[in-house]
Amino acid sequence: MTSSQVRLRTHWSRNHIYDVTRTLEAGMPTWPGEAGPELTSIKSMAAGDAADVSHLGLGVHTGTHVDARRHFIPGGDGVEALPLDVLIGPARVVAIRDRSQIGTEELQEAGLEGVERVLFRTRNSDEWSDGEFKEDFVSLRPDAAKWLTDHGTKLVGVDYLSVEAFAAPEPRTHLTLLGAGVVIVEGLDLRLVPAGEYMLCCLPLKLAGADGAPARAVLIAV
Repeated sequence: MTSSQVRLRTHWSRNHIYDVTRTLEAGMPTWPGEAGPELTSIKSMAAGDAADVSHLGLGVHTGTHVDARRHFIPGGDGVEALPLDVLIGPARVVAIRDRSQIGTEELQEAGLEGVERVLFRTRNSDEWSDGEFKEDFVSLRPDAAKWLTDHGTKLVGVDYLSVEAFAAPEPRTHLTLLGAGVVIVEGLDLRLVPAGEYMLCCLPLKLAGADGAPARAVLIAV
């Protein structure tokens, strides 16, 4: 083991790692009209096969996932083009008071100028337990999205299935963020994560041409 590997292992062992990924399972909340995860057996040792082999079917915006520009921007890049140097790096978790939407006031109060990766922990984090989709989830207002893009944000993460309000007549929040090249991470599990500074590692599946992809996301306390 090299000296750099020793330093990395020591750093990780001294700091708490939070898995902020929703477990993919049957019956979990999904966006209305979109399929949830379905795991089916292809081969089974119990049936005499040499190994257990399964097939996974799900929508690309299921659970914890990342949106690509193609999701709302015609001709935009697919998920395979998302920049790794944005998906990995320092991040701030911000706890938002009980609001229906996050506005510029909350962003200014949190002092997010120049913060490149912002993850919002709201009451949404507790809205997954009964398996029902909640239309009144906390979302990000379009003016707040514009404020973030104007102040250096490169990644925005939320703890429900969309940054956009359910009844929004137009996807202005998505268009503002994706149009400015901001990476959107949705469906995070931030229930146990205190507000503060972390290292984020969020790696979506590398699906060619896809408008989004499920991701495994972790936060490392710093």
